[in-house]
Amino acid sequence: MTSMTRRCALAIGCLAVMTGCGSPDPDPVATAVSPEDEIVLTEPSPVDGVTFRFVETNGIRMRIAEAGDEGPVVLLVHGWPESWYSWRHQIPALANAGYRVVAPDMRGYGETDAPAAVDDYDIVHLAGDMVGLLDALGEDQAIIIGHDWGALVAWYSVLLHPSRFSGLVAMSVPYGGRSAQSPLDGWQAQFGDNFYYILYHQEPGVAEAEYDADPRGLLSRLYLSPSSPREPPQITDPLRSAGGWIGRLGAPTERPAWLSEADLDYYVSQFEAAGFRGGVNYYRNFHRNWEITPQLADAQVMVPTRFIAGEQDVVIAGATEAALTAMMAPVVPDLRGVILLPDAGHWVQQELPEETNAAMLDFLAGL
Repeated sequence: MTSMTRRCALAIGCLAVMTGCGSPDPDPVATAVSPEDEIVLTEPSPVDGVTFRFVETNGIRMRIAEAGDEGPVVLLVHGWPESWYSWRHQIPALANAGYRVVAPDMRGYGETDAPAAVDDYDIVHLAGDMVGLLDALGEDQAIIIGHDWGALVAWYSVLLHPSRFSGLVAMSVPYGGRSAQSPLDGWQAQFGDNFYYILYHQEPGVAEAEYDADPRGLLSRLYLSPSSPREPPQITDPLRSAGGWIGRLGAPTERPAWLSEADLDYYVSQFEAAGFRGGVNYYRNFHRNWEITPQLADAQVMVPTRFIAGEQDVVIAGATEAALTAMMAPVVPDLRGVILLPDAGHWVQQELPEETNAAMLDFLAGL
């Protein structure tokens, strides 16, 4: 394992990736399509030109946000703890450039169904949701763009269903192939009795209870820039027994410029309605995902791919463009650039939307 890989292992989802783990309604009010009729929901889309509807995919009902009614399909896949709304700056830009843009609330989020069973959030189900969504849209292929956990879903959707995707943009979480060890085993050996949020998420019912009790407290502490000022954390003891996660994250003394109060309110409302259990269940499948994908041991990502991240994203842990390229190139033979945007952290498409959009559109134009 390289030193860059060891650093990435401490950050959001990186080790897990590296070790194996139709047309929109013209009315701006959100609509739900059922077999019987069309039901108008009470809440309009908060983004101009974006419409909502429900589709059936892979045994669940999924809410999708859409813009653009023709052109190649671009599927935008959000991460944790996020929402379709994480793509609010990308959806109009891509639609205006001639693409049919679809951004779902992922399984367990927003108004999409949230199955009870933990196993229903494994990577086979999540990739199956993406393929089922394409089927529901009547589309054979799409370009898939994913951020954070959405990048994991995007990588594995292409690996498990290569004929259904014509291009991939992965954001924040790189892919370096599968190793012989489950990522969960590695984290348990590394952290032991100390707190690590991914191990905390393995405890049945615990993390979601903390987050459900204070969604604004969690989200306001996570949705920050690297330079955002914070209060000192309330919990400094590294032992897990000292407490959960929110208290370990210093409360912000001001919001970042890219996140308005209305933006935060919308995110909070989505998690107040849906809860956090669905998203946390993604983490509870790290070991299972590794167990059920042995066929990917020597697999390569065989579509044109671009990687985008904030230069200060904790996931890449200071890795350079050269280091990330060297790590991904052996398993991503058509890697078309690693773009690291300066002065941005983990929430890159929200922190620097214009620069992120330009990197996406440049890649799309070359397909």
